[in-house]
Formats: sequence, C-alpha cells, structure tokens
Amino acid sequence: MDAVELGRRLRARRAALGRTVASVAADAALSVPYVANLENGRGNPTVSALDRLAEALGTRLVITLDGTEPGAPVPPPSLVEFTRGRRFRRAAGTLAQSLGEDDTAVRAKLAGALAAVAVPLGRDLGEGDWQRLLDALVLILGCPAGE
Repeated sequence: MDAVELGRRLRARRAALGRTVASVAADAALSVPYVANLENGRGNPTVSALDRLAEALGTRLVITLDGTEPGAPVPPPSLVEFTRGRRFRRAAGTLAQSLGEDDTAVRAKLAGALAAVAVPLGRDLGEGDWQRLLDALVLILGCPAGE
C-alpha cells in the first residue's frame, strides 16, 4: 500500500468514527501534524506508529509481505510459476497499458483473480489451464460488455 492509500484509509476510518485528528493523535501518543501528514499521504510512519494509530482507531494493524491481502487465497505452486513466465508478464503489461494502470498492480490483480478461481476447484492447474483463464480475464477486463 502506498502513502496516499494509507492516508485515505486512515482518514476514512477516523471520519467514520466521528473523531478529530487531534483526538486520534492524542490516543496514539503522536503529534497532530504527524497524523495530519499521514492522512495527506505524506510521511514515512514506523510500524510502531501505525500500530498505535490502528489501536486508537479501534482496529488492528496487519502486515503482509507476500503481496496478498489477509484472507486472500494462497496461490498454488503452478500459478506462482506461471506468473513468472513471459506470457503472463506480456498479457499483464498489455492490459495495464490499455487500462492506463500500473503494470505491477495489474499483475498482482490478475494473479489474485487466478488464485481465487483455482481455490474452489480443489486441484492444481496446468500451464494451459492458467493460460486459458488468463485469456478470459484479459478479454473481460480489456473489453467490458458495455462497450
């Protein structure tokens, strides 16, 4: 998550609770300018500061290092291998360009969508299966039905 998204989430949570920046800062033992800067997408918070902010906002801090959201399906080994391949990177890059989005973000979204499809199947898929699923996703995302 980047600083702007972090700030958006902090502000949204605070506003949903009807709290002021000052009250959250006081509960987190942080300065008002520090919290305001974070909400505005600036600053480089420590894990400790984020943990204190989460507690002050009545939630908890969850950190993942593998690029997946908590509770997201764990990708099968064959999918991990497939996403490292040239065909996947090329398709994701083409889609990212056509959507005007970041290539890395599109790759992550596609990998997550493919993993979500595989979980209910209860088995690991082959490269051909992954390619067909990827083709379908690229077709759907690149050419929405309304267009």
